[in-house]
Amino acid sequence: MNNTIETILKHRSVRAFTEVEIPQSDVDQIIEAAQAASTSSFLQAYSIIGITDPEKKRTLSILAGNQSYVKENGYFLVFCADLYRHEQAAEQHGVDITQTTESTEAFMISLIDAALAAQNAAVTAESMGLGICYIGGIRNNLKQVCELLQTPNKVVPLFGMAIGYPKQIEEQKPRIPKEIIFHENQYMQDNDILNENLQQYDQIISDYYKQRTNAKKNMTWTKQITNTLEHSKRLYLNDFIKQCGFLR
Repeated sequence: MNNTIETILKHRSVRAFTEVEIPQSDVDQIIEAAQAASTSSFLQAYSIIGITDPEKKRTLSILAGNQSYVKENGYFLVFCADLYRHEQAAEQHGVDITQTTESTEAFMISLIDAALAAQNAAVTAESMGLGICYIGGIRNNLKQVCELLQTPNKVVPLFGMAIGYPKQIEEQKPRIPKEIIFHENQYMQDNDILNENLQQYDQIISDYYKQRTNAKKNMTWTKQITNTLEHSKRLYLNDFIKQCGFLR
């Protein structure tokens, strides 16, 4: 097993960082690695906004659900779907590409490009001994986030990433068994096999939470995700994304 694989397999979210600043040279390398990610048709349909202003970090932490590690970290990044520059580029050539940039396909490309770049950034940061935590909470109040970051039409902040030197590292959560995630040649639809694997995984997760919390939390994975998905949230996003010039 090489160092890259070891870094990836050791991943866990870090939510407590020291006050040590990350050298600018390391930040530059993280961004460079993000840009090296694969991109559909060379569109590079994303942007990354680095947040260093303490007041903006504080505001983002409130908008993201009062998550302290959004403001208390070494560096904070916001990854955005971005087709703004593409429309500007086409305008230079007198071509209207609005029909394309407003399509579902274009939005999916932007999402995927941003996610690929972010994961490159995450692995790079972790290879430096840094910890990271993805922040989906910025989508709780995207209108205010867009106003704070002054994003133009055709740019949507998707998620944040807190980066810093770990103060505290939690035990890694066991992932779903490969037998559930990986399908060969076709999708496995045998519910008996699925349910058997889910029951085994439920026991693993239940044991994990009991050990991690000294038996204060007793929760299976199926119950946890049922609780999470039982109530829909951020239902405003469909209309808001359209207001930003996507999915029209």
